[in-house]
Amino acid sequence: MILNTNQSHRIVTALVKDKPGVLARISGMFRRRGFNIKSLVVGQCELPNKSRMTFVVEGNDKTVEQVTNHLYKLVEVIKVNDISDQNLVERELALIRVKTNSQTRSEIMQIVDIFRAHIVDVANDATIVEVTGNELKVNSLQKLLEPFGILEVMRTGTIATSRGLQK
Repeated sequence: MILNTNQSHRIVTALVKDKPGVLARISGMFRRRGFNIKSLVVGQCELPNKSRMTFVVEGNDKTVEQVTNHLYKLVEVIKVNDISDQNLVERELALIRVKTNSQTRSEIMQIVDIFRAHIVDVANDATIVEVTGNELKVNSLQKLLEPFGILEVMRTGTIATSRGLQK
């Protein structure tokens, strides 16, 4: 099953050298070329001294081809993959701080439970909800919590990987 069916957004991963300034060089390239990044996630990966970047890029196949070509011009970039059309596992993490009181707390807890999310902090006036899932799930939970009063939202952006062994 292919989870990413929105062709106006493409998911690109890049294996890069884990060195200072790499993120700045890559984001600068996107800025100079006028590519819009919907989300960008960077973290260490399974290889020593390497990081993996996941970009959600607004555009079509031609945009991704241009992005890929420009990324390969940077010496820190080792490998680039457009994984948009592959069978993917996509996830995003969000922390949502919601205004609560004794009357609304149980209703918020029920909504959180339906989404298989977790309450990670409770105070007298606010609750922090942690949700993991695809972008649609995170957006849906956030929309249902809006009437209670969202105080802050922190989202990681999409990370994704192909299912099974890669050739």
